Parts: sequence; structure tokens; C-alpha cells
Amino acid sequence: MDDIKLAKVENVRMIDRYNAKNPTVGTLYLTATHLIFVEPDSNKETWILHMHIANIEKLPLSTTGSPLLIRCKTFLSVTFVIPKDSECHDVYTSLMKLYQPVSINKLYCFNYQPAKDDFPKSSGWDFFKLENEFRRLRVPNDIWTLCTLNMNYELCDTYPRQIYVPQEANTAMLIGSSRFRSKGRLPALTYLHSNKASICRCSQPLSGFSARCLEDEQMLEAIRKTNPNTDYMYVVDTRPRINAMANRAAGKGYENEAFYENIKFHFLGIENIHVQRTSLQKLIEACEQKTPTMSGFLNSLESSGWLKNIRSILDTSSFIASAVDKGVSVVVHCSDGWDRTAQVCSLAALMLDPYYRTIKGFQALIEKDWLAFGHKFSERCGHVQTDQREVSPIFTQFLDCTWQLMTQRSDAFEFNERFLLILHDHVHSCQFGTFVGNCEKDRLDLKLSERTFSLWGFMANHLNEYINPLYKPDVDKTIKPNLQPQCIKFWRGMFSRFESGVHPREPLSDLLLVSKDHCTSLEDHVQHLTKRIASFKNYISKSAKKLQDATAKTYKEPASEINDNKYNYDRKMSELSSADDDHPLKPTEMSFANLSLNERIDSASIKEEINSVAVDWKSMRNVTACSCSTPFDQFSKKTHCWKCGDIFCERCIDKSIPLPGQDSGKPVPVCRTCFRLVQKTSP
Repeated sequence: MDDIKLAKVENVRMIDRYNAKNPTVGTLYLTATHLIFVEPDSNKETWILHMHIANIEKLPLSTTGSPLLIRCKTFLSVTFVIPKDSECHDVYTSLMKLYQPVSINKLYCFNYQPAKDDFPKSSGWDFFKLENEFRRLRVPNDIWTLCTLNMNYELCDTYPRQIYVPQEANTAMLIGSSRFRSKGRLPALTYLHSNKASICRCSQPLSGFSARCLEDEQMLEAIRKTNPNTDYMYVVDTRPRINAMANRAAGKGYENEAFYENIKFHFLGIENIHVQRTSLQKLIEACEQKTPTMSGFLNSLESSGWLKNIRSILDTSSFIASAVDKGVSVVVHCSDGWDRTAQVCSLAALMLDPYYRTIKGFQALIEKDWLAFGHKFSERCGHVQTDQREVSPIFTQFLDCTWQLMTQRSDAFEFNERFLLILHDHVHSCQFGTFVGNCEKDRLDLKLSERTFSLWGFMANHLNEYINPLYKPDVDKTIKPNLQPQCIKFWRGMFSRFESGVHPREPLSDLLLVSKDHCTSLEDHVQHLTKRIASFKNYISKSAKKLQDATAKTYKEPASEINDNKYNYDRKMSELSSADDDHPLKPTEMSFANLSLNERIDSASIKEEINSVAVDWKSMRNVTACSCSTPFDQFSKKTHCWKCGDIFCERCIDKSIPLPGQDSGKPVPVCRTCFRLVQKTSP
């Protein structure tokens, strides 16, 4: 590739800030998609996807070489000391071109090809349809209807084609309201609760200091009338009051309660994208302290304001969810309605509807409130070269808020922390086309469903990795966060996940998941063996009954029977042998001798079935490396083979196959050796 000036550099030192005195020496490889550091002694590999790089910094020359500091969007921070300054410069200039393409068509997703047997390109693109999600919410109905004015994105090009509005809203109201709202983002339904209270979303009105729009006022009144529970509704402006007032000077602003009847207006104080970006930068600095102390870390964490911002988002979402739960409808907006509005609308729905707390439901929630309603993923995540002031961790905050809810109510969510981390990493990786672009129209114009693979298709092949073993489907329908300061936590698993020495040796969730999988395997095996035993019992019972019935038919007791069992048995068998018909109890057809012969013939397959399932699984404790010599660290997932019970890395256990000894017949994870063995013996 033309952008790669130097493909391989030897004798490179990788510095771990916890072990700066003993850096790891290895070889650095630069490919079209990854930067790979290989440690020859331990066989450990560090892979850095170019699209995950946030920034690269060339540090001052040292006595050992030229240092290159790479910070990633996954919160990995690593320094490579390259022996020659010229080599360091070549690597630096190559990476500068590779990690942030100029054109969106140069993104990784347009060249990515998974392994042949993984999943087809079409998989995942048809998992979620917006109309199906609204149909689940019982929309359209006699109160809410589908608006057809946006089928060609003429009403609002950052909204989905299908938007749902009150039946009462006519064309003039819809067009007038769209023109009076920033970016044309008129109020549209995003969630309808079972009690008929709704959440609608929009952008700020172009009200300035005194402007008004009768159609927009009628639109909000029409939304209020859709809910028969109350004679008022809330309008929530997620911005701090001072920010909203400043926007009035630019001809924008917020709703004037004097013009809008029957609304209660609330400012709820979530800071803008620039404050959030700065907050994350300070949080990263807190996590990268060279000599961290308790007071130093806590003071830096406090000054970053990150936890305060997370609490603010949760607080606003909780207010909306509580209002809807009590039967009051809410209209939500921020400035343009695609950042803070997306956060709080989706989190409020997450608190209200248990469906969104399942794996499939959470994906549907992201499709609806983030992808369809136009969160600017490519700009906010910096997929391509763009104005850095547009980059902000809005979706990361949404995942953090979800994690906060999960830690408080671990039984209410079907998915685990790993699920959130995978989502976060692939939003930034651009390996899949799912999150590329800034709105639905962008994705259609780019033909992503034809040209790229879907993240949902990939995740569907790994669902067992995302299961929360503590999940209880029948738990409370509505959940509420505890917003006390001591309950809002620093997410170590996200922001410090690559730090050695700060994580448990085996995460509790992984241990629980392994125990659950082991129990599932054994229960399936017991079910199969129970059926096998029952079939043998039935077979023997029928054979014995046939023998008894046949004996009763052919044997008539003589007047004086000789009381000798052996004599009587031999005589009866002789009579059966001389019979003309095909009697089922003839020695050539059926006998206890033949029955045991059949059992002997079947014993090989029975043994094979029993041996196909591992009864004992190897303990995860003290397993430091896979059989392929790949070492396990705090971020590596240890996976058991269900046939042999040994532990492997994710690369060595990429196959699934039904085991002969399990009743369900479902494909289960097995290592490559066991996969070949089962394939040979399976019919």
C-alpha cells in the first residue's frame, strides 16, 4: 500500500507505564488495517486497529530511541520506542494517513472480509425495521399515524423516512412546525407507553426573543391531546438555562410558555458537546497519571466532571421516565435534537420498557433513537478527517449511563458489560457499516447494506458471550436509578480496561457465565442419557413381553408336566424352531442372546455419545496461556471447549457443532481438534 513507508521495525520497545523500567522488546508490523506489536519471548501480540487511533504524538528523542505515543478511542495508551528516528518518522507519517481517512469511502468497512464461514453480508441488515418497532408499541393507531411527507427526506433530511405524528396534525401544521424548528426537526413520536403517555423529540424552536409559529403551537397541542390522562404535558429542554438563553440571540432558543398552552417547561442542565469532549480528555489524563496516588486520582476524576455529567444525563432521563410512568407526556429537545435528546430519550425508554433491556431490544433502541433519528456518528466519533470541535463522546456517555443502571440493577438486563464494550469499540472501528454516516439518508446514499457487513450479523454469532447470568426476565417493568453521589461509579472496565494489575484475575461475570454454560451442557447431556436409558428399558421390556406371549401361545401344559426347567425350556425352543411361520421368538429372529448382541453392536455409538461431552471443565484459575501459546491477560476471554473441557483463546475456538451426546442438537463451541473429531464420527 502506498501509504505504508515501512512495514516492519525490529527491536522496538513497548513501554507499560506500570513497568517502565522493564519495557518489552519486540517487532512492530504496519499493515493496511492494523499496527501489530509481537513479543517473541512470550508470543503475545498487541493489535491496534488504525480506525481506533485517536491521536499520535511524537515525543522528544531519548537515549534509547524515538518514542511514539499512541492514544486510542478504546482508551488504550501505548508508547513505542523505535531505535532510529528515521524509522519512527516513517511509521508516524504512515499512521497519520491511515488512521483518519479523508474520504468516507476509504473506511475499513468497505474492504473488510470476515472468514468464509462466519456470516453472509446480508446478515443483520434486516434484523430491525423501524415500522416493526413502532408496531410493537401499537403504532399506528386511532391517535398516532404515519406521516408520509418525509418519504423522500423533503420534510427533514436527518429524520427517518417514517415518522409518526398525531392523527390531528395536518400537512400545514407539519410543514409549519418543521420550518420553525432547527434543521427542520419537528416534534415526532419516539416512544409510546402502555398508559398512552408518550415521548416526542425535536430540536429547538427558531423563536429568538419574540418570534412565534401558530402551526408549531398547534402541533404541540395536538401531541398533548393524544394523552387523555392529563390536561398538560412537559416540554423538557435538556440544556442549561444560560445556554438556551444565549441561543435566543442567534434567533433560536426555547418555547415561550405564554404562547404554548397547557405545557410545563423544564430546563435540566446537560452540558454541550464541547464540555463533554473536554471532560473526557481530563478523565483520560486522570487514568494516565504516571505515579497515581489515591488523592491524585480522585482529585483528577472530580475535576474532569465526567461523573457529574453522567449523573446529569441520568437525572434528566429519570425525570422523563417518571413523568411518563405517571401518565404525563413529554416533548424533549436540546439544540439540534441529535445528541442530548438521543441520550435521554433512549435512556428513559430503557428505564420504562423491559424489552429494551434485552439484547435484541437494546439493539432496536439504538437503531431507533440513534441511527434512524440522526445522531451524527461519523462526526462525533471522528471516522474521517473533520473539524475536531464536532467530535464528542455522546454515545460513550449513553453506554456509561447504561452501565450505571446495570450495576444498580444487574438482574434487570439480559446483556453484560462485554456487550457494551463490543458496541463501543465497533462504533469507532468502522469494521462494519452499521454506524457509518450521520443519518439514515447518508447510509442509503452510501448503499451500506449492499457494500458492507452489519455489526448485528456479527454479534448474532457471539450471543453466548454477551449473556448476563443474573438476568431475571420477570423483574420490575420500570426501573429507576439511584442518583446519590456515592452510587455513580467510575467505569473501570471501560476507561482502565488495558491497565494491568487493576482488574480481578477472573471477572465474576465470566465465572458465572462459565458455570451457567457448564450446567447447561451437563443438563443437556443428562437429558440425552435419560432418553437413551428409557429407550433401552422399553426395548428390553417389549422383547421380554414378546417372549412371554409367544410362550403362552405355543405351550399347552400336559397332564403331567416334568418339573425340570431346563428340560421344559429346551422342549419349548425346539417346538418354536420347527414352527412353519415367522415366529418373533425363533432363535434366529429374537432371543435374549440376540438382544445382548444388539446391545454389543450399539455400545460403540453409546461410548461415542458419552465421550462427546466433557463432564469436567478445566478451572479458569491459573490458566495463563492458550495451547497456541497466546498468553491470557485481563482483557482476553477464556473459552471452554464443550467436548474436551479445555480452555482456549477466541481464535482457537472459532467453531461450533452439535455434539452427539447432547439432546438439544444445538451447535456449541468446540476447539478445532474436537471439531474435526466430531465431523468424522457424525453421520
